[in-house]
Amino acid sequence: MKVSIVIPALNEEGVVGRTVRSIPREELKKRGLDVEILVVDNASIDNTANEAAKAGARVVKEAKRGYGNAYLRGFREASGEIIVMGDADGTYPLEKTHEFIKPILDGKADFVIGSRLKGKIHPGAMPFMHQHIGNPLLTSTLRLLFQVNISDAHCGMRAFTRNALKKMDLKAPGMEFASEMVIEAGRKKLRIAEIPIEYRPRGGVKKLNTFRDGWRHLRFMMLYSPTVIFLIPGTLLFLLGALLIGLLIKGPYYFSNMGLDIHPMVLGNLLVILGVQIIILGIFTKVLSVLRGINPPGRFIGKLMRYNSLEYGLLIGAVLFLTGLIVDVKIILDWITAGFGALYELRNAIVASTLMFLGAQLMFSALFLSVLLLGRKTGQE
Repeated sequence: MKVSIVIPALNEEGVVGRTVRSIPREELKKRGLDVEILVVDNASIDNTANEAAKAGARVVKEAKRGYGNAYLRGFREASGEIIVMGDADGTYPLEKTHEFIKPILDGKADFVIGSRLKGKIHPGAMPFMHQHIGNPLLTSTLRLLFQVNISDAHCGMRAFTRNALKKMDLKAPGMEFASEMVIEAGRKKLRIAEIPIEYRPRGGVKKLNTFRDGWRHLRFMMLYSPTVIFLIPGTLLFLLGALLIGLLIKGPYYFSNMGLDIHPMVLGNLLVILGVQIIILGIFTKVLSVLRGINPPGRFIGKLMRYNSLEYGLLIGAVLFLTGLIVDVKIILDWITAGFGALYELRNAIVASTLMFLGAQLMFSALFLSVLLLGRKTGQE
């Protein structure tokens, strides 16, 4: 069986050669494994490529910089039945490759990921914020949203079979590639094993940006899971707001020794508007993720993405807007009839403003959605 070890490298002169030489090729061959070491030179401006080649690696070039771009190129070049991932900076124990891929060799896993948090983190290898806040928070978010039972979602030492690679639809060009791979492994029901590993201080210059890269991972997870991030919270806010408006539209509502009146109704108006806004953002995010091939459309979004959804959106929005407008006109007529005296139509005015906002928002959202769908092929409409 052939094992391809893929190592992305960007300006790793002085450490990439040591990393390549740490891989126990002779030991792996004695265990019946043919070894291929691929270093992907990600547009380095130093001696990285020559150093890696002298150490015994096959070097391929990837001009487009980015963690994901480098790995995607390496995976295309790799010829092994098992592919191992590891950084060029000496942080991961590639000398223990055989132990790491054992669950795959034993037929117990399709995808193996290391856990630095369950293993040993050497002093100075991982900043306090990464170890105790950033990485646990992002991992917990990923576990909650995608039901993947791992402890260290961003460990860079991984291994998987070629069949697993074919099942994972990997596209992300940057650091979010690490999250995409775990999410795809979970979604495609791959058998995942987690191996505790040691994590060492890196050689060379640090390239990670704590807040920028952390946000990129979080943003990517949000794009992958719009239902949880947008649609569920938006629906709950809308229903709570609609309940408040419905209870108070005819007058105050009393229970026990407490009562609700105009102020909670105004809050209901705000919640309805905010809820609908979040739902619409969720729909836009879901449609965008479908257009980019990240998520399947599902039944509701599939129907919504038909081009004639514009007409339905405009029709429903116009009905809501005109209904609110009619209520407002009635208030004005009653005011004129009463001789322009004091007005006591605040409840009806709140209902009218809510309906008019929802109608306008729905019409303009339908127009925007249609713009998003303009580039789709006719057969997909």
